[in-house]
Amino acid sequence: MPRTPVPRIPVPRTPGAFRRDQLAIAALFCFLGFQYATWVSRLPALKDRFGLDETRLGLLLMVCGVGAAVSFPLVARLMRQLGSRRLALWSALALAAVLPALSAAGSYPLALLVVFVDGVAVGCLNVAMNAQGAALEARYGRAAMAQLHATFSAGSLAAALLASGMNVVTHTVSAHFAAAAALLLLLLAAARPRLSADERARGSEQDPGSEQEEATGRAEASEEGAAKGAAKAVRRFAGASGAALWLGCAMVFGTVTEGAMNDWSALYLTAETGASEQLAPLGIAVVSVMMVLARLLGDGWRSRLGDARVVHVGSVVAGTGLALALAAGGTWPALVGFACVGLGMATVTPCLYVAAAAEGPRALALVAALGTTGLLAGPALIGFVAGRTDLTVGMAVVAASALLVSVSARRVTWRRPSEAAPAGEGDGGDGGGKGGVGTETGTRTGTGPVEA
Repeated sequence: MPRTPVPRIPVPRTPGAFRRDQLAIAALFCFLGFQYATWVSRLPALKDRFGLDETRLGLLLMVCGVGAAVSFPLVARLMRQLGSRRLALWSALALAAVLPALSAAGSYPLALLVVFVDGVAVGCLNVAMNAQGAALEARYGRAAMAQLHATFSAGSLAAALLASGMNVVTHTVSAHFAAAAALLLLLLAAARPRLSADERARGSEQDPGSEQEEATGRAEASEEGAAKGAAKAVRRFAGASGAALWLGCAMVFGTVTEGAMNDWSALYLTAETGASEQLAPLGIAVVSVMMVLARLLGDGWRSRLGDARVVHVGSVVAGTGLALALAAGGTWPALVGFACVGLGMATVTPCLYVAAAAEGPRALALVAALGTTGLLAGPALIGFVAGRTDLTVGMAVVAASALLVSVSARRVTWRRPSEAAPAGEGDGGDGGGKGGVGTETGTRTGTGPVEA
């Protein structure tokens, strides 16, 4: 059946408008980093309150991750019903409410319930804010996702600073969480007016059985695609496109790498290289600093090189650098290897989110859920390997995981400018023809040239 093209809505391509919209979406990323780091920073206080041992404290953290991982069906439904803008706002409100609820929880089982809700809301906001970021890139034809992800790290840093400051004033968790919740609501209020409203395709209703109902593939109409594409996400999980599955594999390996560096780098330095307790935290610091710096510069790399090259080169730099550091041994080679991981992996996740959004909202929710699975399973996998051998072998698995990102990404056809179809058109409504899910040099799929 002939498809009625989705009407393009003119957007003034002024630097000021782009920056204002980018800052609004960046506020969501900052919000999520700030909220999560706020309650995690008070884990010692929560441990003392509920009398937890390490196993039960680990379960508290795992329940949050499980909530995020199982949120995929709910995200698909809510994206269809609400769109990314309203889903982002409602899930952010839920996350703000989690903080006072957690401080008021009178028992460990109630705390588990609150943290599970936190994980579900994290999963919802994660998908919604990345859909907003992909739509921003399409609307203006400019790379922005790497800088958006950098603000997540900035939010985490701000939360850590607030936690330190509040500990000087008071040790009361409820006062700390109340202040943090108030700041989060102010941040959300500032972001709300500039978030992208959902757009409905006039012609899509005339063809309800088409593939466009499953995945729109146009980041420009990602919210429109959310209304149409996510409807069959749960029923047709097994029918996800090959590109979406390979993107999911790349995201799993990428998040395994990132999560393992956060959890095991300090222990590797002390146990395997003989680093002092004072020097051990530099492992996480080196990774974090390099990641933030690379994400601030990453959108320029994406515009010049294309997302495909950024993913391939970045994952190879991370895997090879870490492998060489492990072979060399010693504290300082390890820190150099950790820096390579931060530098190389920083822009991988933003590129994968953009590619998944271009594949459609179902793919975006799937890739986000698989990424959470990687964060959950990765540290446990490394611990299992290290328990059977040693931590050097475990970190070698991390290096291999980084290299597997490149292997998985090479199975995806990243579209070139000459292959891009006009917005609202394409083969089978997958948002960019067969296999087209990402970006290549100088072009965002279906959006025209990238502006420097």
